[in-house]
Amino acid sequence: MKRHPALIPLSREHHETLILARLLQKGAPEYKGLPADDRGKADYANDHYKNELIQHFRNEESILLLIKGLNSDMDILIQDIMDEHQQLHQYFQTISDQDELSNHLDRLGKVLEAHVRKEERQLFPLIQDHCGEETLKLIKRTLSYH
Repeated sequence: MKRHPALIPLSREHHETLILARLLQKGAPEYKGLPADDRGKADYANDHYKNELIQHFRNEESILLLIKGLNSDMDILIQDIMDEHQQLHQYFQTISDQDELSNHLDRLGKVLEAHVRKEERQLFPLIQDHCGEETLKLIKRTLSYH
């Protein structure tokens, strides 16, 4: 399904986050000079989280609040997404506390990848199917303010 222009900025950000998610998982191939050791991956993950993901989650949550109540299937998914954001915040915020950093990064990478894929494959199609053009324009305007 072609992505509506209002959602394209989030999808572009998802691409970078998927690269991070794969990088964090055990057995990931080296990628374009990104860190290959656990400490380097942890630092890279923390930087991406602080510089990109915190704001990305805020942006997503601002549009989720706009569309809440439009469709019951979407509402269930919205709650799942919000819960996953909280779980992901915990994963990122506890990276430096880990005795088994490799396992923590692997779990974080898997959870992050599943989360992004859920948004791309389930949430965004529902938004496109159940939100009218006016709501999609509002989403676009909302995202442009952040």
